[in-house]
Amino acid sequence: MSRQFRVKSYRMILGSIGLASAVLLTGCTTNSPAGSSDLSGATTAKLATLDPEPIATAPVSNLPVTVRSFDGTDVTITDTSRIVAADRYGTLAQTVYALGLGDRLVGRSTAAAFPAVEDVPNVTPAGNSLATEAILALRPTLFLSDTTIGPDAVRDQLRAAGVPVVLFDPTRTLDGVAPQIEAVAAALGVPEQGRALAERSSKEIADATKAVAAPNPPLKIAFLYLRSTALTMLAGKGSGADSLIEALGAVDAGTASGITQAFVPVTSEALIAAAPDVFLLMTDGLESIGGPDGLEKIPGVAQTPAGRNKRVVDMQDSVLLSFGPNTGHVVAALADAIYPPKS
Repeated sequence: MSRQFRVKSYRMILGSIGLASAVLLTGCTTNSPAGSSDLSGATTAKLATLDPEPIATAPVSNLPVTVRSFDGTDVTITDTSRIVAADRYGTLAQTVYALGLGDRLVGRSTAAAFPAVEDVPNVTPAGNSLATEAILALRPTLFLSDTTIGPDAVRDQLRAAGVPVVLFDPTRTLDGVAPQIEAVAAALGVPEQGRALAERSSKEIADATKAVAAPNPPLKIAFLYLRSTALTMLAGKGSGADSLIEALGAVDAGTASGITQAFVPVTSEALIAAAPDVFLLMTDGLESIGGPDGLEKIPGVAQTPAGRNKRVVDMQDSVLLSFGPNTGHVVAALADAIYPPKS
C-alpha cells in the first residue's frame, strides 16, 4: 500500500493538524462570519497518493531514437534498460514511473521521494549535487536530467564515458506538464504512452481547476521559498508557483505587487506590499525556520492579512512544484486546504 502526501493548513499559533485517516482527513474548521473568505480557521488537509499511476504496464521501447537535448545536443538512445533520472523536483523520475518504466529506474535524485522508488539508489544524497562516480557505478544506459541540478562537468563526464545524456526544459509550469511528459516519452521510445499520459494529466489538471471553489474577489497567495532564516525568498512572475496559484483561482501576491523576477529576497517592505491573504510554503522550508512560530518572526509577516489571520498552507517539497503526472492531484489537494468547506 503506497504512502501518501499531504497538504496542511493551520493557524500559525496552533501548529500542524493531526492525521485522522489514511485516505482523507478533515481537521476542525473554524468558520469566519457569513460572507467572509474563511481565512481564520484550520481547514481540511487532504491526502492523495504520491505514487504516479502508470499509464501502461511494461511498455516496449521503440529504439533507437534520436532526440534533441535541451542544451541543443542531438542524442541517440539505443538502450533504456537502466535509467538514472535526476532533477531538483523529482519530476523526471515521476514521469518515467508514470510511463510504466519504473522498473528501469536505477538512480534518482533526492526529490524523487515517492514510495515506489524509495529503494532506488539516490545519486544526490548531499542535496542537488551530482557525482560522476556514483552515477557510473549504477551502469546507466541513459541519464535524464535538466539544468536545475549539476555541476555541468558531471554531464560532460558522463557523455565522455559513453552514457547518453538528455536534458529537459527546467521550467516548471502547468502549461509545461504535458509537453515535458511527451518529451520524456520520446527519449524513452514510448511516444504513444507519452501522449496518453499527457492527455490524462491535462484532463486531471483541467478537472481540478474547474472544481476550485474560489471566492470573488479572489484571494492573494504568496509563495515563500525558505531554507532556514539565511535564505528567505518571495516568489514572483515565472516562479512556477504563480501558475499553480492561478489554477487555484487566486492571485499571485508577489506578481501582483510588481515583482518581475521569479524570486526576490524577503523584506518587510516586499511582504507588506504583496499583502497576501494566504502564505504557501514547502513543508521542509517551513520546518527549517521553526514552523509557524518561526514564520511569524519574519519581519513583515505580522503586517499582512495572512499573518493577521494566521493562514498558512504547506505541502511536501517533492510534490508542490514538481509539475509532473500528479499535478492534477496537487491542485485538488491545495484547493481543499485553501478553500475548506464550511462545517
